[in-house]
Amino acid sequence: MKTIFRVLPWLQRYKLLAAGQISCAIVGTLMVLVAPNAIKAIFDDVIANNKPEELLKWVLFAAAAAFSRDFLTTARILLNNTLEQHVIYDIRSDLYRRLQILPLPWFDSKPTGDLMTTVAEDVGAMERVLIDGVEQGLIASMQILVVGGWMFWHSASLAFVAMIPLPFLAAGALWYTRTARGRYKDVRKATSEMNSMLHDNISGIRQIKAYGMEQPEHDRFNAFSHRLRTATLRVMRAWSFYNPSMNFIGALGTVLVLLFGGRAVLDGSISKGAFTGFLFLMPFFYEPVGRLHSLNQIIQAGRAAADRVFDILEATPEPNADTGKPLRLTKGHVEFNDVRFTYSGKNATLDGVTLEARPGEAIALVGPTGAGKSTIINLLTRFYEFDSGDIRIDGQSIKTLSKPALRDAIGYVTQESFMFNGTVRENLIIAKRDATDDELWTVLEAANATPFVKRLPEQLSTQVGERGVRLSVGEKQRLSIARALLKNPPILLLDEATASVDTETERLIQQALERLMVNRTTFVIAHRLSTVRHADRIYVLNLGRITEQGTHEELLQQNGLYADLCRTSLIATEDPAP
Repeated sequence: MKTIFRVLPWLQRYKLLAAGQISCAIVGTLMVLVAPNAIKAIFDDVIANNKPEELLKWVLFAAAAAFSRDFLTTARILLNNTLEQHVIYDIRSDLYRRLQILPLPWFDSKPTGDLMTTVAEDVGAMERVLIDGVEQGLIASMQILVVGGWMFWHSASLAFVAMIPLPFLAAGALWYTRTARGRYKDVRKATSEMNSMLHDNISGIRQIKAYGMEQPEHDRFNAFSHRLRTATLRVMRAWSFYNPSMNFIGALGTVLVLLFGGRAVLDGSISKGAFTGFLFLMPFFYEPVGRLHSLNQIIQAGRAAADRVFDILEATPEPNADTGKPLRLTKGHVEFNDVRFTYSGKNATLDGVTLEARPGEAIALVGPTGAGKSTIINLLTRFYEFDSGDIRIDGQSIKTLSKPALRDAIGYVTQESFMFNGTVRENLIIAKRDATDDELWTVLEAANATPFVKRLPEQLSTQVGERGVRLSVGEKQRLSIARALLKNPPILLLDEATASVDTETERLIQQALERLMVNRTTFVIAHRLSTVRHADRIYVLNLGRITEQGTHEELLQQNGLYADLCRTSLIATEDPAP
């Protein structure tokens, strides 16, 4: 019951569909009463008064009633499944919207596969349980056993007559099974496409947030979900005609029992009471066959699915995901004031960090692995929220700012440049949706990416594959730099942007970075001297604290940790070859 109440807000959006479904169910159920009335007329009038000429009329009346009931069943199933798919679509859409505004620490503890299963499958499993109902499975099983046993107990011969439609039902089931492959294949394909897109976007959630792509990606997700909804409705429509048709064939069994049983009563081979019972129970024998499913497994899966769905829908979103002051950047002046942060709540990752990046300065962050360099970037973008202290941009505390506005002012180039499963053009324009091809070629030229893009089979229209698998590390990195150039942000974050590439590729990337950094406030994390030596100021971190700061020459003269890092090759001491 709790799950039903939690889903009511979505069901209330489609009151007319629900009302139509209920109306069909009520009228269709009332049609069941027509058959017993026909039976009563045959029993009390045709049989009692020996009027065989009236028999066919009442038989046809009963058949018409059965047809009307199954026609209404067709309408009910269509309305029912349309309602179900609308609700599933809405819940999926709301679920995806909530995923986009959840904080990154929440994703750290959630396997991607589980999230994909929740969105793609659990929502549907939950809805099927609500719409099918537990009691239908129990009632259907009991009806088949009790009614079948009763019929054979009272008249095996008439029971065999009732079994005549079974071969036709089996043939119909065989036809449906063989023809359903294409329909279900379309559903699987649509599901696969949606899962692939969802996997991409969850894996690239940092890029989506950094480039403010939440709404466009939400729209793209809805498009994939719409394809799945359409494919599923095609399956449901086939079922809505198949199931009532099979029910109608079963109803013909009742007609046969009516014909042969009526004659049997007339010649005295079966009692009137047994015949009346047969006629009354026949619809209750065939109808449960169509409804009987393995509901126990669905029910158990549905309960677990509902819990997973609402775990996401009720999770706390990140602060200022959609609210907060707009960011009015005029300078790009960044200040960290006594900032403290911990991932686990125990050992501090940053412990009282104070630093400053004046407008247009290049700030390098240097230190051993785990010193807290990447954490500074994660806090500046508000991927994570600092525990104490303050971070200010142009005098405004970032905790008061709208996150979309904050991230729109920041360009982010990571060590492992993420590429979405699309074309080169699609991967670039996430920084500027209305960018022209001329603009794209301009930023590609500045990023030293034009030569390799022109060598691609379809240039800007070339598919890069999942996570950019068809491109090299250096090619992906240069596309990432071009993307940041296209965004043209006043603040730039470079996290190991030249790591894991060869010397020649590093030279090309370094040239592109130098163009990118012009007139921007830049934070650079790097282990190579060529990247940091020309920085306006270098901050050396160790165990979450800033232990040294100054220019390259000043830090070498101090002969501290920075000098040690240079000597031990944690920072390369030679520039790459020209």
